[in-house]
Amino acid sequence: MPRKTLGARLVPIRKAGWNRSIYFIRFYDEAGKRRMMSTGKSDAAAAQIAFEDWIAEKRRTRHGGPRSSDQVLVREVLVHYAKERAEEVASSRTLLESIEPLLWFFEQDTVGQLTPGRVRDYWRWRRAHSVRTTTDEDGGKVRTEVGRTIGDGTIIRELAGTLRPAIKHAIRQQRLDPGEYHIAVPPSPPPRDFWITRQEAAKLIWELRRDPRSRLHLPLYALIALYSGQRRSAVLDLTWKQVDLVNGRIDFNSPGRRQTKKRRPVIPIPSSLLSALKRAHGMASCDYVISYRGEKVRDIKTGFNSAAMRAGIPDCTSHTLRHTCATWLAMAGVPLREIALYLGNTLAMVERVYAKYHPDTLRGAVRALSRGR
Repeated sequence: MPRKTLGARLVPIRKAGWNRSIYFIRFYDEAGKRRMMSTGKSDAAAAQIAFEDWIAEKRRTRHGGPRSSDQVLVREVLVHYAKERAEEVASSRTLLESIEPLLWFFEQDTVGQLTPGRVRDYWRWRRAHSVRTTTDEDGGKVRTEVGRTIGDGTIIRELAGTLRPAIKHAIRQQRLDPGEYHIAVPPSPPPRDFWITRQEAAKLIWELRRDPRSRLHLPLYALIALYSGQRRSAVLDLTWKQVDLVNGRIDFNSPGRRQTKKRRPVIPIPSSLLSALKRAHGMASCDYVISYRGEKVRDIKTGFNSAAMRAGIPDCTSHTLRHTCATWLAMAGVPLREIALYLGNTLAMVERVYAKYHPDTLRGAVRALSRGR
C-alpha cells in the first residue's frame, strides 16, 4: 500500500458551515511537517482516484525532476526561495518580512490553487491583518495573526516582489513544472502628496529632542533624512566609514551592498547637516551613525510617530521626510535631473511626482502663449 511508502492517507473532514465532508490527503513534506491538501471530492470513490493520481505523481517525481503545480506547496516554494536567495538580495530582512504573511495565509495551498480568486482573498485578508513572529521559551518561532491596516503598496511588494520571483526560482531549480502562473496584484496606489513646511520640520525636530531616550539619535536621523532625502533603511544602515567629514560627502551604499532599483547615491553634505554630523561623530559609541547605547537602531517608527503626533503633524512618517526633501529642492528651482541624482531615483519618477512644484514647469509654454502675434 502506498501509505507505508509515502506516509500519506485520505481523511474525510467536515468543517462548520459545510453540508458534507470533503476528503483531504494528509501527508508529510520534506521538512517532516504534516500537511493537508484537499481533493475537492466528497465522494469516497472519486477521492480515492484523486489520491491514487497524487501518489503516482509523487512516485514519478521522487527521483528528481519538476513536479506539477498541484503537488508543490506555496510554503515549500517560499522557504526554498528564502534559503537560496537571502544572501543575494539587497535586504534579507525585508525578504523575510514579506514572506511571513504569505506563509501564514497560503499555509496549506499548492501553487495550483493560486487562482485569481484565491489571490484576491489574500488582498482582502492582508488589508486588515498582519502577522507577528515571536520566540517561545524553547527558542521556536511562533506566528500570531494581529489586526492592522496594510496598504496596497505592501501587498504589491509581497505578491509581485516575493511570490512571483519565488515561483520563477522554483521553475529554474526544476522543482516546479513550467507554466503560466498569474499572480494578480491590486492597482498601484497613487503617490502620497504630503510634505511638511520648514516650520513644521523645526517643530518636529524640537519634539524629537524632548524625549531623553531618543534625543541623541532621532533628531540626527530626521536631519539626515531631511537634508539627504534617503530612505529609512539607507539612513539606519549608514556607518561612519561611509561619511567623509573632511571632504563633506556621504556614500549611502554600504560596502559590499549590491545596487538595486532603490539606488543609494553618493551626495555632498549640506552645511547644516555637516555640523550636526561632526557633533555626533565626537560622541559616537559604535560604527553606526544612528545608534543607541552602542548598538545600531533597528527601527524608529514608534518614537518618530509619537513626536509627529506631539508636533501636530500626525500624517508625517519617516518617509515623508524624503518626499519633503525632494519637494523643497523642486520648489527652489533645482533641475529635476539633479534632484533625481540626489535622491537616487529615475528622472521619469521625479518628473511625474515633483515637476508640479518646480517654478519652471510649463513656463515656456505659458510664455509662448502670452506673446503677441
